[in-house]
Amino acid sequence: MRGLISSSSKSKSSKSLLSYSIAIQFPPLHSPSDSSQSSVKNLYSSSCFRNSTSTEPLSRNRNGFFSSGYSRNPAKIADFGGNGCGFWRAQGLVAGARSFSGEPVSRESLNYDVVIVGAGPAGLSAAIRLKQLCREKDVDLSVCVVEKGAEVGAHILSGNVFEPRALNELLPNWKQEEAPIHVPVSSDKFWLLSKTRAFPCPSPFNNRGNYVISLSQLVRWLGLKAEELGVEIYPGFAASEILYDTTDKVIGIATNDMGVAKDGSKKDNFQPGVELKGRVTLFAEGCRGSLSEEVIRKFNLREQGQGQHQTYALGIKEVWEVSADKHQAGSVLHTLGWPLDSRTYGGSFLYHMKDRQVAVGFVVALNYHNPFLNPYEEFQRFKHHPAISPLLEGGTVLEYGARTLNEGGYQSIPYPVFPGGAIIGCSAGFLNVPKIKGSHTAMKSGMLAAESVFRTLHEGSPLEAFWDSLKSSWIWKELHSARNYRPAFEYGFFPGLALSALEHYILKGRSPWTLKHGRPDHEATAEAQLFRPIDYPKPDGVISFDVPTSLYRSNTNHDHDQPAHLRLRDPKIPELVNVPVYAGPESRYCPARVYEYVADESGHLKLQINAQNCLHCKACDIKDPKQNIKWTVPEGGGGPAYTIM
Repeated sequence: MRGLISSSSKSKSSKSLLSYSIAIQFPPLHSPSDSSQSSVKNLYSSSCFRNSTSTEPLSRNRNGFFSSGYSRNPAKIADFGGNGCGFWRAQGLVAGARSFSGEPVSRESLNYDVVIVGAGPAGLSAAIRLKQLCREKDVDLSVCVVEKGAEVGAHILSGNVFEPRALNELLPNWKQEEAPIHVPVSSDKFWLLSKTRAFPCPSPFNNRGNYVISLSQLVRWLGLKAEELGVEIYPGFAASEILYDTTDKVIGIATNDMGVAKDGSKKDNFQPGVELKGRVTLFAEGCRGSLSEEVIRKFNLREQGQGQHQTYALGIKEVWEVSADKHQAGSVLHTLGWPLDSRTYGGSFLYHMKDRQVAVGFVVALNYHNPFLNPYEEFQRFKHHPAISPLLEGGTVLEYGARTLNEGGYQSIPYPVFPGGAIIGCSAGFLNVPKIKGSHTAMKSGMLAAESVFRTLHEGSPLEAFWDSLKSSWIWKELHSARNYRPAFEYGFFPGLALSALEHYILKGRSPWTLKHGRPDHEATAEAQLFRPIDYPKPDGVISFDVPTSLYRSNTNHDHDQPAHLRLRDPKIPELVNVPVYAGPESRYCPARVYEYVADESGHLKLQINAQNCLHCKACDIKDPKQNIKWTVPEGGGGPAYTIM
């Protein structure tokens, strides 16, 4: 299947038009070690959001919800210069058309007042709030959002029990405006699991007034709201580079080049990236955003903020369709304990959504010690627990995905402002760990940033006021009261439970101390000689599944003939360190079988990187013992294509 991506943007300074039309053919998902999964599962067609002045009706995609301007007619490729062969093909119309074949061409540049990287809850909330302020004050500020997913929401994965506090502030009439929020929490259970039993415990979660939702669908709806206000949104374009001026001030981003072959040569359809320059740039890339991490390091933002390193967890999720007699809309269940050992922090969730759908997820903190632990296999094993499997028996898996999440909380928040912009949302790390919620705090951070940016551009006040507004907001109060839950588990599972109970029921977040996190996650991995390999059961194909089968359900696709976006800083480290010392942990912590050790002709193990399998979860960038793996963005539009996550 070929998808059409087209976009138009008007630069505020030059009033010139950039019109891109791109025909894409997504190759089949393929894991070199398993040729049985070579069948094609294509991404649905997509196009960038229409210009906000368009009067075209919204089109419904194959999953039944609306997206803004998403074309379902492959024949339109011809109208935009598509060659019908599925290659990238683009026409730049800035100051006249140019041909990019056979001659080097410099990147085109578009100027905006505000450039936002990432169309997630934080980025879209910032864009919406900016445009709301423009309307209130009768000010014209141009705002654009660039998103690496093939469409808005394609890379969004979360639980999600949604707390509407920030949405109530941003769009108070969301119910009347038909936001995809329909299922209120009806019950809230918490179990401690042994291998064969489930022990009910008092639920520490207060989910009254919250909703079970698909965050990817909510983000699509927020995209529509942003577009209605005049925000220009460009999905399918990956921000790969930060632009600086001569004083090291951030002045925008550049998207990566299209049509570059794996060997680095330019293909016939080569298209240079585009520079999106802004008076202010906001990074809302989500957890472990590659550009966000760059500015955090460059400007020492972690040290200027709360000072401690970030710590992470890997969340793995499936959405099931179960029989009607087992489905209880709004039912929420969290578990701790089995199958994880007492030194590993993590747990599970089961959220009953609408339409007989159940979100089943498993979260493993990435500071685990045992290099033989495999988070994906732990998830598959969890589903066979006698208290869990009856719900899933007879059901069907609709979608699979994985994503890392910040767990550092209050102690790990960086100073969010740098010369020329700010970091918002999960790029900064506002997840409330004991609540297992971060969407509402991400949205609020985007709103606060937007208000500071507006005052900066309209009134000339310093952008640093964003830091002060954060610290005086309910985000700060909420994260401060929750600050000791996650580091309490550094002392072990049962001491962590006891300390958490003390914090929650007695001290209520008012303890006079602030616990520190342990070592960074990559340093927590112990040597393999201290552990025995874990014998995981083979998947039964009914409740548990192998990785290629799950990947097929994630709709993950990348163009095979492009430079690998997963790079080794030192190609010798896997063979000289990771295998002999840690038994090759990258072959286990990755939930997509991107990393495989394959024996060469002499029997030596060599690391093979199957970059086309990547779910963009960022676990490798975090957990590699020597920090030897660098995650960079692939061509825009690649990666997973979530629809109900």
